[in-house]
Amino acid sequence: MARPQPPPWVHAAVLLCLLGLGGAIEIPMDLSQPPTITKQSVKDHIVDPRDNILIECEAKGNPAPSFHWTRNSRFFNVAKDPRVSMRRRSGTLVIDFRSGGRPEEYEGEYQCFARNKFGTALSNRIRLQVSKSPLWPKENLDPVVVQEGAPLTLQCNPPPGLPSPVIFWMSSSMEPITQDKRVSQGHNGDLYFSNVMVQDMQTDYSCNARFHFTHTIQQKNPFTLKVLTNHPYNDSSLRNHPDMYSARGVSERTPSFMYPQGTASSQMVLRGMDLLLECIASGVPTPDIAWYKKGGDLPSDKAKFENFNKALRITSVSEEDSGEYFCLASNKMGSIRHTISVRVKAAPYWLDEPKNLILAPGEDGRLVCRANGNPKPTVQWMVNGEPLQSAPPNPNREVAGDTIIFRDTQISSRAVYQCNTSNEHGYLLANAFVSVLDVPPRMMSPRNQLIRVILYNRTRLDCPFFGSPIPTLRWFKNGQGSNLDGGNYHVYENGSLEIKMIRKEDQGIYTCVATNILGKAENQVRLEVKDPTRIFRMPEDQVVKRGTTVQLECRVKHDPSLKLTVSWLKDDQPLYIGNRMKKEDDSLTIFGVAERDQGSYTCVASTELDQDLAKAYLTVLGRPDRPRDLELTDLAERSVRLTWIPGDDNNSPITDYVVQFEEDQFQPGVWHDHSKFPGSVNSAVLQLSPYVNYQFRVIAVNEVGSSHPSLPSERYRTSGAPPESNPSDVKGEGTRKNNMEITWTPMNATSAFGPNLRYIVKWRRKETRETWNNATVWGSRYVVGQTPVYVPYEIRVQAENDFGKGPEPDTVIGYSGEDYPRAAPTDVKIRVLNSTAINLQWNRVYSDTVQGQLREYRAYYWRESSLLKSLWVSQKRQQAGFPGDRLRGVVSRLFPYSNYKLEMVVVNGRGDGPRSETKEFTTPEGVPSAPRRFRVRQPNLQTINLEWDHPEHPNGILTGYSLRYLPFNGTKLGKQMVENFSPNQTKFTVQRADPVSRYRFTLSARTQVGSGEAVTEESPAAPNEAYTNNQPDIVTQGWFIGLMCAIALLVLILLIVCFIKRSRGGKYPVREKKDVPLGPEDPKEEDGSFDYSDEDNKPLQGSQTSLDGTIKQQESDDSLVDYGEGGEGQFNEDGSFIGQYTVKKDKEETEGNESSEATSPVNAIYSLA
Repeated sequence: MARPQPPPWVHAAVLLCLLGLGGAIEIPMDLSQPPTITKQSVKDHIVDPRDNILIECEAKGNPAPSFHWTRNSRFFNVAKDPRVSMRRRSGTLVIDFRSGGRPEEYEGEYQCFARNKFGTALSNRIRLQVSKSPLWPKENLDPVVVQEGAPLTLQCNPPPGLPSPVIFWMSSSMEPITQDKRVSQGHNGDLYFSNVMVQDMQTDYSCNARFHFTHTIQQKNPFTLKVLTNHPYNDSSLRNHPDMYSARGVSERTPSFMYPQGTASSQMVLRGMDLLLECIASGVPTPDIAWYKKGGDLPSDKAKFENFNKALRITSVSEEDSGEYFCLASNKMGSIRHTISVRVKAAPYWLDEPKNLILAPGEDGRLVCRANGNPKPTVQWMVNGEPLQSAPPNPNREVAGDTIIFRDTQISSRAVYQCNTSNEHGYLLANAFVSVLDVPPRMMSPRNQLIRVILYNRTRLDCPFFGSPIPTLRWFKNGQGSNLDGGNYHVYENGSLEIKMIRKEDQGIYTCVATNILGKAENQVRLEVKDPTRIFRMPEDQVVKRGTTVQLECRVKHDPSLKLTVSWLKDDQPLYIGNRMKKEDDSLTIFGVAERDQGSYTCVASTELDQDLAKAYLTVLGRPDRPRDLELTDLAERSVRLTWIPGDDNNSPITDYVVQFEEDQFQPGVWHDHSKFPGSVNSAVLQLSPYVNYQFRVIAVNEVGSSHPSLPSERYRTSGAPPESNPSDVKGEGTRKNNMEITWTPMNATSAFGPNLRYIVKWRRKETRETWNNATVWGSRYVVGQTPVYVPYEIRVQAENDFGKGPEPDTVIGYSGEDYPRAAPTDVKIRVLNSTAINLQWNRVYSDTVQGQLREYRAYYWRESSLLKSLWVSQKRQQAGFPGDRLRGVVSRLFPYSNYKLEMVVVNGRGDGPRSETKEFTTPEGVPSAPRRFRVRQPNLQTINLEWDHPEHPNGILTGYSLRYLPFNGTKLGKQMVENFSPNQTKFTVQRADPVSRYRFTLSARTQVGSGEAVTEESPAAPNEAYTNNQPDIVTQGWFIGLMCAIALLVLILLIVCFIKRSRGGKYPVREKKDVPLGPEDPKEEDGSFDYSDEDNKPLQGSQTSLDGTIKQQESDDSLVDYGEGGEGQFNEDGSFIGQYTVKKDKEETEGNESSEATSPVNAIYSLA
């Protein structure tokens, strides 16, 4: 947890937009002043030929300046060229090519002149160039023939574009060429091979140039490589060899430089630009490049290595970066050095740029133009665009090199001076005017401003002013006291008042007074002091596991008169609050934390005046990053050393590395675990099996989980050998009665040990002296035919490959196929245990009749009927199995009071044998199941009604029902009561003792055996019917009868009025009814009324009809059926009218999407017409 300190001037609202302490003096625009250039194009102005050309030049002055241009130092007459125009109140040139013309005709050097009666200001000399993207010249490239291991340079030579194009190389499949320290692109665009390998000819190489302005890409004809070699190319053998060059018979060579050539070169760079040094070397093996500076270290803050260390870039060079640099190329055969002498030159740069000079008549002043460069720049002064030596002499002006001194200036001294400082690398041009004014003081900021500041901060009150001569400024507080300066106050030269530490007593009104010989001016500023914003409970650093929830607190105290805003930053950037995050006023919660959530979180509590920050770091324990850069070394017949670079542990130490392998013969693409190693190692020796084409990958494991697998290593194939083991899980089982299927688990790639893995299968009958039968099998099964039924066999399966046989296999006993049993259990006896279970007993069958392995004795039984004659039963067969070594068992879960039948069979692997004699038995009566649908209803506060249905399974003859019930009130229980009912009774009414207590009822059915399962219900807490007996009938209430009469009378009066209006053909004021809009094309609308006498047979405008223009019967509102009366036919008009004023819930639900016009009086009137 940390509280970052805000920058010293974070309270931006405290400051006005003011004149800086050292800024240029600005003359108010209502005063006369010479021109000043405010906007211009860059010196090297490159334009797109497809667009109109725009050369910017804007200036201010009073009076407003006029503009003209020169082109190549000659006057450019804009009016004579129809394509060229100048914007109004601006000097910006627009060259329009919509009517034709070539942009190249307008290339050249342009300069803008802004002039008024007080002088002339100049723009920079703007060099206009048109962007060019010339086509690549067509050429036929012969194949490039090169010896394996030799260096090669493929030259790009792009067409000269403006600006220079971006160069990149592509393969024949339009993929970028993979670059590394052996193959890389130089800064000049050429493609360099430090040494050529055979695989380099697997693709063509094409150079591409992308032009910035036209957004086009041009491609050079591709190069085709032919690599001469003395050995055939074998990708697998090459990757398996620790030294790919010696494996290919390529002679090793010491490094030599391909670029730059030789041992020394020189390079010049301009101050402020980037220095790029490049060294590309050839050699076998590929050389490594290192960089040094003679007599010192490389500037660590500016130096960075690029292009696999082949390039050194030093940004923003200065004179201190001059000197000798050298690159060292080395491999195991030797090393070579190239020295580059770097000279830093400099275009002119400002030391003291001339500023506008504002003087009062009779005052002295000076303009200073001081620049530096390498070589030393020269200074040339001009006035109003003309060389100073050509201007009329001025006795009050003296030129002393880079300084012009003015003495006793007068109004006539006003002019614009230009300082041009240049050397061979460039130039600087600055305008500075001299203005002589007599102006009394004036304030430049709004009057009576309110400024709010934060307690204890350093604050500056500015009072921008202008006057000539330059006024003096004094400050006062609350209109009294002496000038504020000293102690807690400090007044700057420009008049700004600084209060070093704001206190509560500094609140008040501050007055600034500017005075010169021509008068004085004053302004007031009201200062309010506010309490600072402070975070008093800061977020704390936390360490959490991925997937958990974390909360960061941020509680703030602030000035109550200021609006507080709390926001969050992550890694100093605004935090996006997604659906996994929840931001509240005093906390931030992150759900399901992920690795990407790790970082610093900053709570920013801010008002319009200040802010406070508190930072905490969230550490997320995540799965490790995948290991990388796997390398195989120490290659041996049965082992290899695997080395890898660990990935980031994501804040949780790596505990283990799991090495996996994949082979491409038996299960290509399937990865298997090979071994596990501690997390402290990154190299291990792996024991290997013969004749496996291995590929390895590594997975890192920590407390959180496993990383993604690394990228696979190169492949390594071991040599072959005879198998050292045989297949496992050998079995012999019959699939038919006259065969035996021999199966086994096939050996995997690491057990095969050689090519063409096969299996020698041997078998013979057990305990005989028969010779072994054998067969060679390539799969994992073999079927022996024509075998006796269920005979034991001795089986052996031996592995063999092209290198030899495996060890002698073990003998396994298998059996040929089984046939169905020939006999059924005999002497089956049944003894009834209770109403739901019986005991069975039977005699064993002879083993020769089983014809296989005796799996079980099985009983099939079914319910034939119930002893209750009216009860239908299911006769679905059920079964119960008993182990083959048992001769008795129990069958349970039978239905009581039922007739059953039962048969028994012998079961082996083939299936069921014949069925035994069918036996019958009867289960005795049992207890019934629970009564069904037990319902408790409370129609009023005096009684409780009980209802139930007969049990689903009576399990005998019902003798009645037993009801036990007791009242309870909270935890207090009353006396239990018992009622017994006849078997035909299914209702009962309980009279309540009091209206407060509830009741608990327990009901069960009985047979002669006893009571069955009970069901329990409780009475409801309140009456559960719509109307109870002690509620008065609303229809008999006097107020309801009176209301209905009033409604009926109102309806009758409305009917009479409607009939009278219609019979007179009166005009109904339709416009007063907002629910019935009239179309604007209706001629009847002119007087705002509608004549019904003309519309007797037309539907009312605005009323709702069906889509086909008819009113459907089911959509009508006039139905007495809604009142429970009448038939279902169409009703008369009286009924329709009443229906229009009746709102029923079911009508609302079915017509909820209709217009409210359905119940409007207008529609009601229309229904009577």
